[in-house]
Amino acid sequence: MTAPSAGYRRTLGLFSGTMAVVGGIIGSGIFINPAIVAKRVGSASLTLGVWVLGGVVALIGAFCFGELSQRRPRAGGSYVYIREALGELPAFLYGWALLLVMATGAIAAVAYTFASYFTRLAGLDAALITPIAAVAILLCSAVNYVGVSPGAITTNVFTVLKLAALGFLILVGLAGSGATPAPEAAAMATGPEGGVFLAVAAALVPVLFAYGGWQQTNFIAEEIVEPEKNLPRALVLGVVIVVAVYLLANVTYLRALGPTGLAASTAPAADALRARVGEWGATLIGMGIAASTFGFLNLVILVSPRVYQTVAADGLFFPAFARIHPRWRTPTVAILFQGAWAVVLLYTGKYGELLDYVVFCDWIFFGLAVVALLVLRGKDRAAGVADPPGAFRVPGYPLTPLIFIAAALYVVWGSVRSNPANALRGIGILALGVPVFLYWRRRRVTA
Repeated sequence: MTAPSAGYRRTLGLFSGTMAVVGGIIGSGIFINPAIVAKRVGSASLTLGVWVLGGVVALIGAFCFGELSQRRPRAGGSYVYIREALGELPAFLYGWALLLVMATGAIAAVAYTFASYFTRLAGLDAALITPIAAVAILLCSAVNYVGVSPGAITTNVFTVLKLAALGFLILVGLAGSGATPAPEAAAMATGPEGGVFLAVAAALVPVLFAYGGWQQTNFIAEEIVEPEKNLPRALVLGVVIVVAVYLLANVTYLRALGPTGLAASTAPAADALRARVGEWGATLIGMGIAASTFGFLNLVILVSPRVYQTVAADGLFFPAFARIHPRWRTPTVAILFQGAWAVVLLYTGKYGELLDYVVFCDWIFFGLAVVALLVLRGKDRAAGVADPPGAFRVPGYPLTPLIFIAAALYVVWGSVRSNPANALRGIGILALGVPVFLYWRRRRVTA
């Protein structure tokens, strides 16, 4: 096992932790996905109901990861939980998929989305989108290279900006009168095709994807002050903020556009503000989306290298990835490699396909992390580990974790059913990690 050359520095408080949770969830999904949901369920009440249901699942996830962070307050988050409860192989496959596609593909995709909005707002040629996206990746990598504090400050600033943009959208949207029902609304009132249950099931997938991301803050547990106390609080508070914002944003869309107009929209936020205040409102929300995606990009670049560093510190990857810079106290090699690989994915133009291949893997590992909670509770009890005073515990245990695991299985099942070919490719990416794991484990034994 390779020991890192320095330790992490605890500098992040409750506010930074909460902003990391909010910033890790809110990207571009709330500006786009409500149209998909409205189209699948066909009514205002069902649209809001699905977002409420997704919020409940997200809050349960925050409870589960809050207890996990209190039990194992270490850098690496889900990798550590799965390793200690279920073994090194599934934990390694999580880190492998994160590095190969899940984090780096997300970085490439979100950087491209940011650059698309930026070039449009700045009146630049569309040919500059990819180069600007690459610059954004390299800039955020450089900021996070020189310390967790600059990275956290950047995340805080852009998270506040995205919340301000959504706050403006909500205030303007709720201040006006309701939308005039469109002629085709009567047809939608007959109910969604295939029945309510199937429609809600289909709509829940993009909702749960939009709510995903709270778990990333656990990656930086060793850089949060008093993580046993502050990390669970940040998780729950951050998810509550996001659920409130998401529900109010959907109320705004429905008031401004109506369920039919929302279902037909390709840019709900811009269309809602355009309907209320004119073209300048659409431009303003475009700036908000650019800020939101840039903040999300920075957050992923900030937290993900801590997982690769932990994997390497376990002797299961290149030793250089395990090193923590003695001055900056960051996993600099992991940050540099992540940025370089994300740029490669960006220029291949295949990052969108790669994300589709493993989108169901994300929820596999969400589910496994909560399974790990059940196992770790049992292990700690068997070892005689007593709960410290005021320790955070999941309300409604074990029912609530079981509900979350069922939701994760549902998302995986839905992803496989909707696109079995992409699911098979995702399984293939995970399978590629098995010989890599065996190689590094053999090297560790013989070293």
